[in-house]
Amino acid sequence: MDGVVTDLIAVGLKRGSDELLSSDVIDGPFTMNNSTSTGVYANGNDNKKFKGDRPPCSPSRVLHLRKIPSDVTEAEVISLGLPFGKVTNLLMLKGKSQAFLEMASEEAAVTMVNYYTPVTPHLRSQPVFIQYSNHRELKTDNLPNQAIFSKFGTVLKIITFTKNNQFQALLQYADPVNAHYAKMALDGQNIYNACCTLRIDFSKLTSLNVKYNNDKSRDFTRLDLPTGDGQPSLEPPMAAAFGAPGIISSPYAGAAGFAPAIGFHQATGISVPAVPGALGPLTITSSAVTGRMAIPGTSGVPGNSVLLVTNLNPDLITPHGLFILFGVYGDVHRVKIMFNKKENALVQMADASQAQLAMNHLSGQRLYGKVLRATLSKHQAVQLPREGQEDQGLTKDFSNSPLHRFKKPGSKNFQNIFPPSATLHLSNIPPSVTVDDLKNLFTEAGCSVKAFKFFQKDRKMALIQLGSVEEAIQALIELHNHDLGENHHLRVSFSKSTI
Repeated sequence: MDGVVTDLIAVGLKRGSDELLSSDVIDGPFTMNNSTSTGVYANGNDNKKFKGDRPPCSPSRVLHLRKIPSDVTEAEVISLGLPFGKVTNLLMLKGKSQAFLEMASEEAAVTMVNYYTPVTPHLRSQPVFIQYSNHRELKTDNLPNQAIFSKFGTVLKIITFTKNNQFQALLQYADPVNAHYAKMALDGQNIYNACCTLRIDFSKLTSLNVKYNNDKSRDFTRLDLPTGDGQPSLEPPMAAAFGAPGIISSPYAGAAGFAPAIGFHQATGISVPAVPGALGPLTITSSAVTGRMAIPGTSGVPGNSVLLVTNLNPDLITPHGLFILFGVYGDVHRVKIMFNKKENALVQMADASQAQLAMNHLSGQRLYGKVLRATLSKHQAVQLPREGQEDQGLTKDFSNSPLHRFKKPGSKNFQNIFPPSATLHLSNIPPSVTVDDLKNLFTEAGCSVKAFKFFQKDRKMALIQLGSVEEAIQALIELHNHDLGENHHLRVSFSKSTI
């Protein structure tokens, strides 16, 4: 997963209200079209009123978050909204442990509130409470644009160039999950007020080779590079991918999971001041120098990829079950159910970013009648039992499992990471399998099937809606990779759609 590029393409001028980047989110001028911030709480167990509270308000695409940890990052707050749609603005009020999150649509905000009503979200193991705001939109000004991309993870390398009167750039993140977050949050947003719209896509390139650190290119892992003559130079294979010897001449949009390129259409009479220079000295943490990613929520144990999972049902949980479930959000390398306390387990993910994703999505979900809790562990790795040590099969190594969803660079699975839901997405269905076959399969697994439909254009895929989120989680554990015959194994994941 290391060395994955994130090419961000921004093309054209656009006028609209989605100016995520036209503002100083932290402490710049800020206005909203209403004077209060109260509303309907997403979390039914927290009806406590606070200063200035008023009767519940109607749904709004602006959400008010309370009790956020003082050390939480913008990326962590944004990650709560990304599974439900595009996040178009954010205001952090760290002194008051509050934040305002603006979604692209009211529908996305309603879906988010409805999802978090029975399941309280957690940031850094602390419950966060979400409600509709009385504000219809957020308006902010003067966001320093060097923070645009680094807020989603460590940017390792950047190359900028101009092609057909468009300023473009290639960015390489330390991890494709960060690339995924940046693309989801920033694609279509405006760098400046009502102009310079980002167009973002992924690249087939797996790494950038930067030879000079200057205002056109920068490698944050190589502080010893010369400044050169200002022209970034590429190795022949990379230059060939861009159709020009020695320089990048056009963006190369490709497989999901990798890099994009940024392009700003510089129309006559409109200037985009200091964009190349601003992209050079992005706000990069010192961890970029060592190649370690700055992962949201892991400040206590930097780079920790091990989760402590508690309150499990000891009679039903297995290492394989945890591998399948947590594998929806990353590649699980090892699982250890505690020998003397079988309701607790350690789950080691491929990296800290995947651990954070899994924790955010799964902590608070019901599994086999109990509410699962996931937090970062103090352990840096799951130890395998020594030879001859009694273990009862409670520790398993899955590092070479063929069922990993994210081991292939650029996998489309990076674009299909959604919270647990009662609707499951089924794929790899052979032609001979019927609707009744699949309904019976889930019914025999103890599920109540509420609805089912094949994809109109591709009968290899289908959606199935079950009686509850808990049923869907348990069905995914039991039936993912189920042998349907004809050399087809069923693929099961959570869907953002309903039937």
